[in-house]
Amino acid sequence: MAETKTYAEQQREKAIVKLREMQKVLPSFLGQYFRSIEYRNAPRTIVAYAQDIKTFFDYMHENNPVCSKYEIKDIPLDILNQIQPTDIEEYISYIRFYKNRVNNERALKRKLSALRSMYTYFHKNRIIDYNPVLQVDMPKLHEKAIIRLEPNEVAELLDSVESGENLTPKQLERHDNLKVRDTAIITLLLGTGIRISECVGLDINDVDFDNARIKVVRKGGYEAFVYIGNEVAEALGEYMLERKCKTPVPGDENALFLSSRNSRMCVRSIEILVKKYARPVTPLKHITPHKLRSTYGTSLYRETGDIYLVADVLGHKDVNTTQKHYAALDEDRKIAARNKVILREKYDPSGNKDDQRR
Repeated sequence: MAETKTYAEQQREKAIVKLREMQKVLPSFLGQYFRSIEYRNAPRTIVAYAQDIKTFFDYMHENNPVCSKYEIKDIPLDILNQIQPTDIEEYISYIRFYKNRVNNERALKRKLSALRSMYTYFHKNRIIDYNPVLQVDMPKLHEKAIIRLEPNEVAELLDSVESGENLTPKQLERHDNLKVRDTAIITLLLGTGIRISECVGLDINDVDFDNARIKVVRKGGYEAFVYIGNEVAEALGEYMLERKCKTPVPGDENALFLSSRNSRMCVRSIEILVKKYARPVTPLKHITPHKLRSTYGTSLYRETGDIYLVADVLGHKDVNTTQKHYAALDEDRKIAARNKVILREKYDPSGNKDDQRR
């Protein structure tokens, strides 16, 4: 019997197959570029780069008189030397509104990053003489307010998942069969801050009750242990009893969270699940699995004040990423600390003058 592949292995194989299919319609010289980043980037990241680079060459094929003479897969490498910064800028302007969709600043930055990576490889290795992308400024990102649940909203959300309150009659018909699983998923997301991809990738053997931890595959492909509290352990334990009675479809025997069809749950299904329960509880907040992650990070930082611990638990490679997200909380701590250091005893910590004089 063939060994069942992990979710991460399955996703990697799918990404590799997709990349190979895409390379058939991309300029042939890109093959050496993709091979050069194969061991530095996750397959999904390389596929995303390939899609963005394909969008660029589609645009150039339609709008550049030199590129239009070739089929896209036959565009020669020397074309890269002929493309000017203005061509890149016109492309960025073009994709601001692309296929009836507005691309925000982050999407534009990602697409320009893909081009910068491609050009950097060929220029660094002296395969081309000119890198026009260096003369194009990255889009300026405007920070968005971090949306998270308040403690009372967290409690109300979990109560709603368990009781089914606020669900539609149609949703209630399935609630009894799903509430244990759904409670485990939302409790896990709120109680650990793991990413949605890490959640769907969990296998049964990744849950270690003896050491109160789960093993996840982090962004970038490395494995890490995430420790779980009593509430999470209890919710997972109750679900595990139910999970033992399920008969998964072939290939998903090891999957922890199963859909109603007994296949591994996907990212989209958990997004829908969270939206279903959260919308009645917080109608003015657009709550997603990532917002549950932000909620956990906020709670952990409030309790510990340790930004390095929060970064480590959330799986951020750069603590500056964490600091940026929780800067507002840091400001609150600074304000609260303003009277912690007393210079003279005639002032009490509240800032009021002490009537007792020496």
